[in-house]
Amino acid sequence: MNGVLIIDKPVRITSHDVVARCRRILKTKRIGHTGTLDPFATGVMVILVGQATRLAQFLDKDAKEYEAVVRLGFETDTGDFTGSPKPEAQSSKFKVQSSKTVSAAEIEDVLKEFRGEIEQTPPMYSAKKVAGKKLYELARAGIEIERKPCKVTIYELEMIQPPKKNELRITNYELREETNRPPTTDHRSLNDFGLRVLCSAGTYIRVLAEEIGKKLETGAHLAALRRTRAGNFDLSKAVTLEELEEIVAAQKLDEILISMNKAVAHLPKVVLSETEIKQTQNGTKLRFANNEMKDNQAVRMIDKAENLIAVGFYDQREKTVQPRVVLI
Repeated sequence: MNGVLIIDKPVRITSHDVVARCRRILKTKRIGHTGTLDPFATGVMVILVGQATRLAQFLDKDAKEYEAVVRLGFETDTGDFTGSPKPEAQSSKFKVQSSKTVSAAEIEDVLKEFRGEIEQTPPMYSAKKVAGKKLYELARAGIEIERKPCKVTIYELEMIQPPKKNELRITNYELREETNRPPTTDHRSLNDFGLRVLCSAGTYIRVLAEEIGKKLETGAHLAALRRTRAGNFDLSKAVTLEELEEIVAAQKLDEILISMNKAVAHLPKVVLSETEIKQTQNGTKLRFANNEMKDNQAVRMIDKAENLIAVGFYDQREKTVQPRVVLI
């Protein structure tokens, strides 16, 4: 059992929980993923099964797409609706405390500033490791440390209508009503708006929401977040954990399991003969003259039936492919 599954992660559970559930359902320990989602977030999780776990390095740098609901009015300590409002959110330094004073045009003007390459400082409530410690572990202990800003790219950023509870499957959106909020703030007057974000891997949408709020001179946090695409994998290919159980019970896993070759279809390919397959399995360099391949580019090495034999790297000077990850 080797391949890729796209799971539609539900709200309120961790990415680790999703992996654990998949291990139980599929009855295998060899399962990984290409990127976590926060417990409050939903949507696309790319699950790697069997030998496909070795392909993570070729998938985890892919662009991601999200649909988010941003709430203006106050910041929270986590940057999302699960956190507590920051004390300064009630300060008079914020010009905007009501949706009545923020127009769609003002928001759109601000969004222009975030398209393209920007710098972000990783939030304390994140899984990023510093000196071997995850930042959220420090944050929960009440420790805040200095973090270096990282460059990320926002390819597309646009306003969308905030989803209704039964639309876009943003199943945690209704939970915004449970958010702790400053007692002096009229909750009904706060301004929610939807965003669609296409960005490079490593982008923090919570930080993006907060920075947009600052440009509007108000606090902001995420009321909902849903990942709709990771690389070539989107929600159209996703199943829930409950659906996965039913599919496995019906012995129809092959209908949704994406082959390893299709999983890395974005890489250029070379087709191997029977002799070359054996040479690849032995780690032997193979000569392939290809002027379109770049130096040190990852290459799919497949057989005539389009089974993925290995992933190699192209040496432009030698015109060779060196097998790096041999799968069969």
